[in-house]
Amino acid sequence: MPSPYRAIFSAPGSRGFSAAGFVGRLPLSMMGIGIVTMISQLTGRYGLAGALSAMVALSAALIGPQISRLVDLHGQRRVLRPATLVALAAVAGLLLSAQFSLPDWTLFLFAAGIGAVPSIGSMVRARWAALYRDQPRQLHTAYSFESVVDEACFIFGPIVSIGLSTTWFPEAGPLLAAVFLAAGVFSLTAQRSTEPVPHPREHHTKGSALRSTGLQVLVGTFVATGAIFGAIDVVTVAFAEEQGHKGAASLVLATYAAGSCLAGVVFGLLHFGGAPARRWLLGVVAMGVSMIPLQLVGNLPFLAVALFVAGLCIAPTMITTMALVEQHVPRAKLTEGMTWVSTGLAVGVALGSSVSGWVIDAAGAKAGYWVPAAAGAATVLVGFLGYRRLSSPAPQREGPDGRAADAGQHQDGESGTHQERDLA
Repeated sequence: MPSPYRAIFSAPGSRGFSAAGFVGRLPLSMMGIGIVTMISQLTGRYGLAGALSAMVALSAALIGPQISRLVDLHGQRRVLRPATLVALAAVAGLLLSAQFSLPDWTLFLFAAGIGAVPSIGSMVRARWAALYRDQPRQLHTAYSFESVVDEACFIFGPIVSIGLSTTWFPEAGPLLAAVFLAAGVFSLTAQRSTEPVPHPREHHTKGSALRSTGLQVLVGTFVATGAIFGAIDVVTVAFAEEQGHKGAASLVLATYAAGSCLAGVVFGLLHFGGAPARRWLLGVVAMGVSMIPLQLVGNLPFLAVALFVAGLCIAPTMITTMALVEQHVPRAKLTEGMTWVSTGLAVGVALGSSVSGWVIDAAGAKAGYWVPAAAGAATVLVGFLGYRRLSSPAPQREGPDGRAADAGQHQDGESGTHQERDLA
């Protein structure tokens, strides 16, 4: 590793919780695409496959912030283990329902239960924040590294999930995702020394972290961004099948994540001056524009190149987004605030995957790429409309003791103050 990345792992326990976080986050990239592949293999219905993937994402959007709010209050170990057991039971129910061709409503019921999967990325980044709260450069590098880990999950996860489901048996991808979830969560929560100290209830302001107007802008933008991601997953699987190489969809999607991974590595080595909101808007615009070449795809190699270039915009935008979350959310609600961004992403994934599935069933896979293009345009529009709310930090936020702290101490989240996280 380059020296800035080596330096962050000098903290005791950092390698252990980051490794556990990697394993625990693999289901994020495996479960949705695994369900799409499984249902399309068993039934040939991409509309149903996309709708089930959407149900998982919407359920996670509703349940995830509540789990993270409980984590802020009671700690990771006490909350994550029971939530994970609920999610694992739901995965088992979904796989059995699909295997025995039970009515569609049973599939949707169990897909909703999978939404209890915790936001592992937020939990890992909370541990980095506890280690490097007052060391902004190290915190920026740590969050950049976790962004790279996220993208590594999206490189390997779809390859494994689609590969197993198409060459072994249809349920293999979601099944292995459940195994990774159990291993990652129970390993992470076993590491008590680096677990952030819970914030007592009296340190929490009333209401949700989503009351912050800055966070509302970030969440709204990431709903549109999630629609890009969800649509690309579903459409790429269908396009690869039309080309006669359905298994190659995992490799094509891996190039998308590889572009983001490369950009994240480089971004983590850099330190910027000026307002992060400007860099965020530039990243949002770049993500939207990068969807235009997808309308020209004619074969899988061209699609892989186009997705790699599009991926270069993702990680830097995600990293900057989490720096802005830290500026606009009270510290006692930080895990919840970051999970709301992931929630916006999940809602968008649900919309993108379901709409693209309907478009594919009606007009074919090639037409499906208009869905991420429309989502990209919406991302840019929301970004411009909300930019002014992000141009300055919130007037006040809570300090570590729960009292208000002046926002002037928290200016640039990437160059001179604290940063926050990436999704996961």
